[in-house]
This record gives sequence, structure tokens and C-alpha cells, in this order.
Amino acid sequence: MDNRNTPVWAVDALGALAHETRLAVFRALVKAGPQGMIAGALAEHCGVPPSTMSHHVATLERAGLVQSERESRLIHYRADFGGMRRLLTFLMQDCCQGVPEMCGDLMAGLACEPDTRG
Repeated sequence: MDNRNTPVWAVDALGALAHETRLAVFRALVKAGPQGMIAGALAEHCGVPPSTMSHHVATLERAGLVQSERESRLIHYRADFGGMRRLLTFLMQDCCQGVPEMCGDLMAGLACEPDTRG
């Protein structure tokens, strides 16, 4: 059953992120951008065995936060930016109570610049 028209999907998405490893996986994929990461590289980056990683990304995928694509023998994972945007919009849709100045600097805390640490 598709719960995309009720807040249940948001609970599922937040539940998927409410785990240290899954949150790390999601953040790594967001940071990787649209090109995403190959499963093995993602597992290595997060310090998780590949078999455990597949469980975590499957949970994120069911929650609408990650997409996967098989490329030959490899699985390529990407953050589902549409799903992320949808969750953030849901969380913020009642923000400001008609006073946009309350939330005006919300995005100022984000540094959307390339990582230059190497």
C-alpha cells in the first residue's frame, strides 16, 4: 500500500534515518551527489560489512530516500533527492506561522560548497 498521501510515509522515512549507520549512509550519499557510490565503496566508507550495508540501504530505499541501480555486477546507490526534498518540505511546511522572517535564515547554516579536504 502506498502511503505517500498520508504522514505515514514521513514516519517511515524518519524511522529509516533513526539509526546511526543508516544516517551515515544517507549523509554519505547526499554528499556524493547525483553520481552516488558503488555498494562496496559505500560499505567501506561507512565501515560496515557489505551484507549489513545491503540491509541498511534497502531500508532507506523502501523509505524513499535512496535509489539503487544495477550496473553489471555492481550496485550503484544514490540519494533520492526528490524524497529528501519531500521529507524536508513536509517537516517545514507549517514553519513560520505566516511570518517568513522566523525561518528566513534556516538555510544560512548550510555550506553547499565542495569538500576541499582531499
